[in-house]
Amino acid sequence: MKEILARLEGKRQAARMGGGEQRIAVQHGKGKLTARERLDVLLDPGSFEEYDMFMEHRCVDFGMAEQKISGDGVVIGSGTINGRLVYVFSQDFTVFGGSLSETHAEKICKIMDMAMTAGAPVIGLNDSGGARIQEGVAALAGYANVFQKNIMASGVIPQISVIMGPCAGGAVYSPAITDFIFMVKDSSYMFVTGPDVVKTVTNETVTQEELGGAITHTVKSGVADVAFENDVEALIQVRRLVDFLPLNNREKSPDFPTFDHADREEMSLDTLVPDNPNKPYDMHELIHKVIDEGDFYEIQPTHAKNIITGFGRIEGQTVGFVANQPMVLAGCLDINASRKAARFVRFCDCFNIPIVTFVDVPGFLPGTRQEYDGIIKQGAKLLFAFGEATVPKITIITRKAYGGAYDVMASKHLRGDLNFAWPRAEIAVMGAKGAVEIIFRADIGDEAKIEARTQEYSAKFANPFIAAGRGYIDDVIMPHASRRRIARGLRMLKNKDLGNPWKKHDNMPL
Repeated sequence: MKEILARLEGKRQAARMGGGEQRIAVQHGKGKLTARERLDVLLDPGSFEEYDMFMEHRCVDFGMAEQKISGDGVVIGSGTINGRLVYVFSQDFTVFGGSLSETHAEKICKIMDMAMTAGAPVIGLNDSGGARIQEGVAALAGYANVFQKNIMASGVIPQISVIMGPCAGGAVYSPAITDFIFMVKDSSYMFVTGPDVVKTVTNETVTQEELGGAITHTVKSGVADVAFENDVEALIQVRRLVDFLPLNNREKSPDFPTFDHADREEMSLDTLVPDNPNKPYDMHELIHKVIDEGDFYEIQPTHAKNIITGFGRIEGQTVGFVANQPMVLAGCLDINASRKAARFVRFCDCFNIPIVTFVDVPGFLPGTRQEYDGIIKQGAKLLFAFGEATVPKITIITRKAYGGAYDVMASKHLRGDLNFAWPRAEIAVMGAKGAVEIIFRADIGDEAKIEARTQEYSAKFANPFIAAGRGYIDDVIMPHASRRRIARGLRMLKNKDLGNPWKKHDNMPL
C-alpha cells in the first residue's frame, strides 16, 4: 500500500511541475505566474479541487508519443471565491506552450459541463500558443467543441476570460463569446492573425502589442473589458467581479451587508449640474454618491468613455449602471458607446440584475464616418437591448435628453418602470436654439427675434414638466433624493414579473 501511495504522490508531484523547473523559471522571468500559482491567487485558500490531473494526449505523430506530461497543459477544477462556488481552467504555458490538443479541449469542455450542471460561473485563465500543430484537425475540432460549450452556457452561467499570455487564431473566439475579458498589460495578446501574417498579406509592419495588446483591445477595439498591470492584480479583480454576480440565471446576486443607509441624502448633488448648459460635469460623481459606500466596478472604463457602464450596489444588492458621460463628446451616443452599453444591458438582463440609467444626452454623434460605419444599426442595438430587458429599470434624466437618444436611453416608452427627472432636465427634440432656427428660419439674422423665440421655446420645452404631464416622467425629484428614490423603487420592483412573447430567439440588429 505504501508503495502505491508513494507512486501516486510521485505522479501528482510530476503533474504539479508541469513542463519542469526550467520552463517555470522562464515563465517567472517574464513576470508571469504559473497555471497553478494563478489558481492559488484566484481561489480561496485550500478550496481548489482538481480533476483529470493525470490525463495525457493521445497523439503519436512527430515524436509526440515520447512526450507526454500529465494534465496535458491545462489545470481544471472547482473552488470558491469568498465562499461561493466557481469552476476554473488554467492553461499551462510550460507544457507544449499551453497549446490545445484534443485531450486539452476535452478537459475544458468537461469543466464547463460541470459548471452548467451545478449552476456556477466558469473562469478561464488563457495562456496558450494556440492549436497543437502536431494534432492537426483534432485540435481544431477541440476548439470548436469548446466554442459550442461557450455558446450553450451563454446567458445561463457567467463566463469570465482572463488573457494572461498569447491568444491567437481560433483561440480568441472562445474568450470573445464569454461575458467578460480581462487582459494583462505587456504580457497578453489577442489577434486572429499575428504580425508576420499581417506583414505578408497587407505589407503592414506592426508589433504584437500594437496589433493585439491589452491597451489596443481595452481602448480601441473594445474586445477586452479591462487591462491590469500584472497577473496578481487581474486575478484579484476577477474575485471582486464575481462578488457582484449571481451564480447563474436562476439566482439573485449575493446580498452584501452595508452600513450605508438607503435614505441617505447627498446634498452636493443639487449643485452637480453646472448653470451653463454647455459645461460638462463628471457623471462618475453621481454614480459614486448614489451607490453603497461608493464601491463601483466599472466595465470598459477606457473604451467609449462617452458612456459609463458598471456594477454597484443599492441596499447590498447588485445593480447595473448605464450613464452618459458629459465629459466626453458631451455625452453623445456613437457607435462604440451604443455597442458597449447594449452588451452590458443584455448581460444584466440575462442574470436578473436591475438597471439604473442616468441620462444626459444631446443626441447621436453626427458625421459621415458614423453614418458610413452604420450608426443606424449600431444605435439600434442599444434601443433593442433596453426594449427587450425585463429586469427592473429605473431612469433619471439629470440635464438633457434630446431627440431619438431620449427614446433609446431607457425611456418610459421602452418599458421603463420608474422614470424620474431632475428639476432642470430638458426633454425635447433638440436644443432650444437649434429648434428655433428651424421653426423660425425666416427670422434668422434678426438676433433680437431669435433670442426672444429661443427664450419662449426654452420656457415651454426646456423642462421636464411637458413629459411629466403626459406620464412619460413619473416624478420630478430633487438631485439629493436620488439614492432614496432609487432604493425605494428597487424595493418596490423586487418581485417584478414581466415576460416577452415566446420566440426561439430574437433577431437583434447585429
